[in-house]
Amino acid sequence: MTNVPEHVRYAVEGPLAIVTLARPEARNAYSEAMCEQLPAALERADRDPDVRCIVLHGDGKSFHAGGDVKAMKQRSGMFAGDPAELRQRYVEGIQGVPRRIAGVHKPILAALHGAAIGAGLDLACMCDLRVAARGTQLGSTFVRVGLVPGDGGAFFLARTIGFPRALELMLTGRVVDADEALRLGLVHEVVAPEELLAATRARAHVIAELPAMAVQLTKRAAYRSLGAELEQALELAATYQGIAQNLPAHREALGG
Repeated sequence: MTNVPEHVRYAVEGPLAIVTLARPEARNAYSEAMCEQLPAALERADRDPDVRCIVLHGDGKSFHAGGDVKAMKQRSGMFAGDPAELRQRYVEGIQGVPRRIAGVHKPILAALHGAAIGAGLDLACMCDLRVAARGTQLGSTFVRVGLVPGDGGAFFLARTIGFPRALELMLTGRVVDADEALRLGLVHEVVAPEELLAATRARAHVIAELPAMAVQLTKRAAYRSLGAELEQALELAATYQGIAQNLPAHREALGG
């Protein structure tokens, strides 16, 4: 039987699941194994009742360098095949990542360092909050190599920073540093590199200490209200509030 490399590691630290992209020799660029293991790790965290928040980060010198350029040049692995085959590979492979993330109820925080480029930036934008180490390079660089954001990145980047700014970054392939990313609203905080994981964990712990179902329903309401009509958003809010207001955690938070 063929040995499948471990390109994603999973650990639990109290109320946090720590999901690590573990392909440092390729700056954590996507592999077929990573495309399978990352959704599985996120589902594992989402199903664990003791996990309240998920922290996603990369091993080695970068968060995620996007697609594997070597495989692109060789047209191997996830980049092999004619147009119809490639389309199916995307649908069944890398696009499983955003589909899985969209279904995760618990907040996901990305700790960014080194490079978050191409599909790596897209993955960061799929997460709920982003903390970046100073010096991190971020860019939607698909056009530089004659590609489009095949993992849905055009949707996620526009949702994160707004359509006009996202369009400029996508059409130029411009790379920004962490400080400019903060000004654009692409990241929520910039910290010294040695403080990155501690700062991300600290944010995650703040969320993890709050009533879990209220956090999860608030996250779901926020995303499902994006692009919704007002009446739909209000109906959703009323439904979720009806659930939350009848949970023990609400009474406990009120002091009895």
